[in-house]
Amino acid sequence: MPKTTKSGEVIEDELPSTLQRSDEHAQATYAKTHDSALGTYDGDERAANQVAFAALKHTHEKVGDHWERKEENGPSDAQAEGNRGTDRETAGGVDANASKKHLYELATRLEISGRSTMTKDELVQALRRANDRAGAKARKDESSS
Repeated sequence: MPKTTKSGEVIEDELPSTLQRSDEHAQATYAKTHDSALGTYDGDERAANQVAFAALKHTHEKVGDHWERKEENGPSDAQAEGNRGTDRETAGGVDANASKKHLYELATRLEISGRSTMTKDELVQALRRANDRAGAKARKDESSS
């Protein structure tokens, strides 16, 4: 299913919920990449979603229940560093290539307990779990309203 209109406007209702709660740049990055990949991969929705999220992870990182622009563009994890056929561990939108200081600051914003004693890898995993919880809560809140 295309994520943009023929004129290139994002169809917000067609986006994943985390992107519906994100800025216009994140939405456009995902939607336009998705639609381009949909054509490239002969309508394969799964492939288009993978390619679109990989592109998004180069410019944005997942913070709680939405995506925010990264300070520096580039792959966010080992999976995003490869191509579509790459099968490496993903950090689920957390910018695992960011500095430990940046990850700690995000952990502070998300009120992750024990963050001061965590290693960089532990911060990445804790942020991923916090993001998953925040996304699930937001979806639950949306469905009950």
